[in-house]
Amino acid sequence: MTIEEAISKIHEIGIVPVVRAAHLDEARRAVDAISAGGIPIMEITMTVPNAPAMIQELVRHYGDAAMVGAGTVTTALQAEVCLDAGAQFLVSPGLSVSVLKTAAQRGILAIPGALTPTELMAALEAGAKVVKIFPCGSVGGPKHIKALKAPFPDAKLIPTGGVNLGNAAEYFAAGSFALGVGADLVDLAALRRNEHMKIIDMAKALIAAVTQARWSKS
Repeated sequence: MTIEEAISKIHEIGIVPVVRAAHLDEARRAVDAISAGGIPIMEITMTVPNAPAMIQELVRHYGDAAMVGAGTVTTALQAEVCLDAGAQFLVSPGLSVSVLKTAAQRGILAIPGALTPTELMAALEAGAKVVKIFPCGSVGGPKHIKALKAPFPDAKLIPTGGVNLGNAAEYFAAGSFALGVGADLVDLAALRRNEHMKIIDMAKALIAAVTQARWSKS
């Protein structure tokens, strides 16, 4: 998958689920539920145990049926390990130029994090094609995205942190490219109670919100 194909896929779906499962079986069950709800994308964070091995197994298991990325990638070494495991995109909480360069050399999309206009400028200058705005919910949420889009109208922004079904439409109205959603979608407590339908239903509701928001803007 090329960088442009990855960008197109993320925009098409509009939701990037952030999975922080405790082990491989839990991750697979979470991804099964997310996919059943219509979201064939997942970001496995490096904060979970054996994340690269988990990514490798998920890539092998789902093949072309799902797009598997690595999250919380903060160093070039982590980037190399994740890419060797088969990660199809990388996400960072902040800007690491070395991560961007490592991914670019392998032809893989890297999405750095930013919060302020200065940080966003630095990410774009470093070559970022898509930028994660994190932690967006703590600094104004959709209003923050709208404020950033004024001086950066062409920037592809993915707000993460505090994003949920209740504010998804507002984020898209503010100009978001896609949304990063964590525990509000990937409800591990529900998964551990074998309440898979809760995750499936939330995924479907988020996809419906994406569709409605984009229809309203057209």
